[in-house]
Amino acid sequence: MISNHIPHSEMERPHSLLWLLLNRGFKSAKCFNAVIIMGRGLFAGAKMAKDRQKFRWSDRRYKKRMLKSRAKHDPLAGSTQAKGIVIEKVGIEAKQPNSGIRKAVKISLIKNGNKLTAFAPGDGAINFIDEHDEVMVEGIGGRMGRSYGDIPGVRYKVIQVNGVSLDEMVRGRKEKPVR
Repeated sequence: MISNHIPHSEMERPHSLLWLLLNRGFKSAKCFNAVIIMGRGLFAGAKMAKDRQKFRWSDRRYKKRMLKSRAKHDPLAGSTQAKGIVIEKVGIEAKQPNSGIRKAVKISLIKNGNKLTAFAPGDGAINFIDEHDEVMVEGIGGRMGRSYGDIPGVRYKVIQVNGVSLDEMVRGRKEKPVR
């Protein structure tokens, strides 16, 4: 018969497999709840699968995906692109060590009314965008949906104005449609 009584010196030792097996029900050991005891025996697979599922929640990306945090807090509500109406043109100062004013527009999204700031990429691209134009925005391409480069707090860029590609207008291939 195995006894649950363990000398005090044994409790201070690092966890060994024998110590864990002897004290499976022993609750006063330090950091005992942080140790995973693998299932053993005929029906061990269910316990191992359950443990694996439980400990996946400590992975940040898994938790974010399962709770759908991205879609809940994202102004585009999980989609890659969205249409919006331009409220105003703004200039955003670049982060150090760069200097300059990056041209951007404030937009109210059509689908949910959320307001966001979107960068107008290209030399003179802001001249093709006027207030009350309908623009299409998408993520700017920063890491994990964050802002990109030296533009602080701007996570989106304009790709279309009134149904025509902004890049094509900047290159001079197409003209902006009159509405």
